[in-house]
Amino acid sequence: MLGMAGGLLYWQQIGCVSGSCPITSSPWISSGYGGMMGYLLAGIVQPSGKSEDT
Repeated sequence: MLGMAGGLLYWQQIGCVSGSCPITSSPWISSGYGGMMGYLLAGIVQPSGKSEDT
């Protein structure tokens, strides 16, 4: 959810004036990409719970 909010904020603050930018031209697409990036980042940061010491 945090990634989606970041994507929406990015669209609002930076966006694309001409409308030809594939990611930042629409708030839906920008939020989707932000959510996907947040999901991937959470998977990297969060420990998996598996021990590699065995």
